[in-house]
Amino acid sequence: MSSPTGPASGLPVRMPRPRQPGRHRRPEPLAAPEGAPALVLAVPGTPAAATRSLAEEVVSIARSELPGLDARIGYLDGDDSEFPTLQAVLIHAADERTARYEQAKAAGMDVKEPDGPVAVVVPLLAGPDSALLRRIRQAVMDSRIAADLTDVLGPHPLLAEALHVRLSEAGLARADRARLFAVTTAADGIILGAVGGEEAVQAAGITGMLLAARLAVPVMAAALDQDGSIASIADQLRSSGSQQLALAPYLIGPEIDPAVIEEAAREAGCSAAEPLGPYPAIGKLVLAKYTTALGIAPQQAQGAPVR
Repeated sequence: MSSPTGPASGLPVRMPRPRQPGRHRRPEPLAAPEGAPALVLAVPGTPAAATRSLAEEVVSIARSELPGLDARIGYLDGDDSEFPTLQAVLIHAADERTARYEQAKAAGMDVKEPDGPVAVVVPLLAGPDSALLRRIRQAVMDSRIAADLTDVLGPHPLLAEALHVRLSEAGLARADRARLFAVTTAADGIILGAVGGEEAVQAAGITGMLLAARLAVPVMAAALDQDGSIASIADQLRSSGSQQLALAPYLIGPEIDPAVIEEAAREAGCSAAEPLGPYPAIGKLVLAKYTTALGIAPQQAQGAPVR
């Protein structure tokens, strides 16, 4: 039996493992610095319950990767009640920072007056969309709050991984080429559907090359928001020998009406995978944009090896 001072004589004692020295030592877990700016996720599209659920899951992933992170959600087309606007979220974050400082000062604490950005705004966009980015930038300016705005999430190897997973979930790609199991519906040509014009299509093409390396099939990007673009790329793929095509939306989800994806797939005569949604890599990329903007850690997100 154990005594109040420790285990009884003869019983094994669990000792803490010694800290491993040298370059193979495990790194200390990263935590958000005290007083760090808030991470504000800028969510495009018409707000809805599904959009909120997606955004909340993305910030939950980011929080799990960086304990102590102050993460918030601002909607580009919010209503300042159920779905707070990006501008309102930034103003609220600034008011809270000021209130914390004043409370600490009133309590006699020796605190430094807050300076630097109140928030780091990360657009929930896989690729560039000049129109949406212009609106996000304007909302930040209209708030009159000091905030940094990061770039979009892609292109990045983790997005190629996410696209691969979404295609495999829809039965349109092998989950793992190494296992060589049969997928009779696997596509032999992939269309990446991007939103945001020609710049977005070009950026999607970079991720498309990474996806092509994973699947060993041709991948071409096209614009979901341009009439005839998806069907035209489908014709090109078929003329080069691909017969069973698949549409992979290169977007998170809120950027466009799901009906547009369905109509594009119908015009191209192919099946479509789901948008990227709250895939874990999305939350990690959002956090990587935040930490890189602050310089508190290098961009940690790395792509999975090509199989």
